[in-house]
Amino acid sequence: MTNPGTPARQGRSAGDGEPPSREGRGGRLDIAAFVRLTELADYIVPFALRVVCDLRVADHLAGGPRSTGELAAATGAHEDSLRRLLRALASRGVFAEVAGDRFELTPLAQPLRSDHPLSLRDAFPLLAAEVEAWAHADHSVWTGRPAFELVHGRPYWDHFGAHPAQGRRVDALQAAATGLHLRTLVPAYDWAALDSVVDVGGGNGTFVAGLLARFPGLRATLFDLPDVVAQAPAVLAAAGVADRCEIVGGSFFDGVPAGAGGYVLKTVLPGWDDERAGALLRRVREAMRPDSRLIALEAVPPPGDAFDVAKLFDVQTLVMTGTGHRTHEELAGLLEGAGLRLVGVTRTATLAVVEAVMGDAGPAAPGR
Repeated sequence: MTNPGTPARQGRSAGDGEPPSREGRGGRLDIAAFVRLTELADYIVPFALRVVCDLRVADHLAGGPRSTGELAAATGAHEDSLRRLLRALASRGVFAEVAGDRFELTPLAQPLRSDHPLSLRDAFPLLAAEVEAWAHADHSVWTGRPAFELVHGRPYWDHFGAHPAQGRRVDALQAAATGLHLRTLVPAYDWAALDSVVDVGGGNGTFVAGLLARFPGLRATLFDLPDVVAQAPAVLAAAGVADRCEIVGGSFFDGVPAGAGGYVLKTVLPGWDDERAGALLRRVREAMRPDSRLIALEAVPPPGDAFDVAKLFDVQTLVMTGTGHRTHEELAGLLEGAGLRLVGVTRTATLAVVEAVMGDAGPAAPGR
């Protein structure tokens, strides 16, 4: 969307040659709707954040306020242009301008620091590859296929695998997200009632390591592709939980380690269409004990028109991978088709905890 603040071309005033405005209800022009839609279509702030992340501006401000000149010298940026960029972000609460042409961090800017436990510094530099896909989002709406693959010539995860620098940013972002998920998802479920869990598709073990660190009586199996779990020993050792976690490499479409009290699928199901997700769930059911629980951790779009970030995640996933996030009803149907029964969805500030049991099982106590 063209920014209303973009200067008009020479010899033409803004609005020349455009049809007369249509007034809203009651004979009054709905200026508020125009302004709000302009805000919703804003691409300036995300890309401004990308620039300050690339320049590590938040890192340079970690010790306190600094002048634009000092920041320009530290980053190599053009001083006046950097001042204008920071001024724009300060108007949205990211950074604050203080006396003497100096800027400082605000609470909203803290996660842009590299050393923040929930750092987003690696998130915004990834915008370029994703925005190219969003420029062709109509392809996804017309076909149901990922625009990302159309633009970049390979699936989403394959693309970042082929570009190691970007792939490392993705890994860092996922690690930060896992830290946030541990803070919100651990209190939302009775993990202490389980004797053991299998983290299905658990990556390098960051989540299960955090879970084991919080529950000393819990044992776990980390299960993912062999080249993925090869990174896990260092993660588990650093958390001091290596002695309570077995590492198994394999494909969850071929089978899942059996006999655990809980089977965790953290943001796994949204990556697969119904056919493949159903096949995965059937493998999990085959591995479950009669009293086992399946615990899927994912965004679940709620009904109604109220804003929920899960609804945005759903469309983002469509454009990037061609899949999406399922509603309560869609999850219930998917689980039922795999011989499982949905027993509850608990929403948190981040993901939801989706709990299921075997389809012929009653409300038994969590597996021990």
